[in-house]
Amino acid sequence: MDRTSDRTAQDGPPHLEVSAVSLSAAVLPLPAAGSSSVSAASSPSPSPTPSAPTVPSLREAHESATNAAGWVEENWSTWLAIGLRVLLILVIAVVLRAVVRRAITKLIERMNRRGGASGGTALSGLLVNAERRRQRSEAIGSVLRSVASFLILGTAALMVLGTFQINLAPLLASAGVAGVAIGFGARNLVTDFLSGVFMILEDQYGVGDSIDAGVASGEVIEVGLRVTKLRGADGEIWYVRNGEVKRIGNLSQGWSTAGVDVTVRSDEDLDKVKETLTAVGERMSKEEPWNEMLWGPIEILGLDSVLLDSMVVRVSAKTMPGKSLTVERELRWRIKRAFDAAGIAIVGGATVPLEGAPAAADPTAGVAAPSAYASTVSPQSIAASPIPPPSTSK
Repeated sequence: MDRTSDRTAQDGPPHLEVSAVSLSAAVLPLPAAGSSSVSAASSPSPSPTPSAPTVPSLREAHESATNAAGWVEENWSTWLAIGLRVLLILVIAVVLRAVVRRAITKLIERMNRRGGASGGTALSGLLVNAERRRQRSEAIGSVLRSVASFLILGTAALMVLGTFQINLAPLLASAGVAGVAIGFGARNLVTDFLSGVFMILEDQYGVGDSIDAGVASGEVIEVGLRVTKLRGADGEIWYVRNGEVKRIGNLSQGWSTAGVDVTVRSDEDLDKVKETLTAVGERMSKEEPWNEMLWGPIEILGLDSVLLDSMVVRVSAKTMPGKSLTVERELRWRIKRAFDAAGIAIVGGATVPLEGAPAAADPTAGVAAPSAYASTVSPQSIAASPIPPPSTSK
């Protein structure tokens, strides 16, 4: 009995499983009467009807919302940290850029005021005019502000990209290759720009200066980072690229020298000539506006050359920059009037014969008259031409 109960206890679950299978088989619907298994197998299956779109149940919607909320809850701190970091970078970049630009502007203004009030003498005030200081300060300030903005904003952009975990190595490599290509393609433009920057920083010339740039000369009317604009002696405007300038002669920095050569006859009294020139220089130095243009006394340097029939006396004076030609013209005018009043003759150009000296012989006196035989069509040439021999051919 015990063995039977144990076997029954052990075989209990299989009997239950078989009974469940039998129950499910019994529940299946039976085929209709009169139909055979062959006809059921050979009958075509009905065509599938289009199914309506499945509407998610309330449970599925609840699960989707729960998953989304969980994902947001897991990542909101990362998003917030990235946003705050980007915002902080942008705020710092904007504030730093404004502070640096304002500091550069204040520095340029201070340099401008210091340059205008550094020298108390008239010489220092005349060396650099207001327009030159203004344009030079604006050019330097523009360059410094542009460089500062580029560095600050470029660094901020790279930091923002790094915050989003973007690999910057390909970007930097591409930027380096592009920079090299642009440098080779626009090397003349880069050369002009760099040359202009150093010309302005070193104050080689400015607005109002008269310069000789080699390729052109004239008065500077505009100084740019790429092109310098000059006004020529005849009113023409020259546009000179800064990269093409190899040497510059500034005729307006420091002081200029006015020199006049006075040519008189070799038999003139040198003491009288010197006394007349000294009086002209002293009178001119005391009159307006020449007393401001002359920065030193008018000096008689002595004889510059002595020839058989003439001699040259050199007169020189130190003048305001760019005013040497004006002083020279006025000095020649006054010297001519003073010499006419003193009876001193000024010679120049062709040789002037001395008084009492015999006149030179006429150089054409020994030249014979042209011959009539020089022309082949003259009667004399025709008469003197040989008679051709008679023709023997028949």
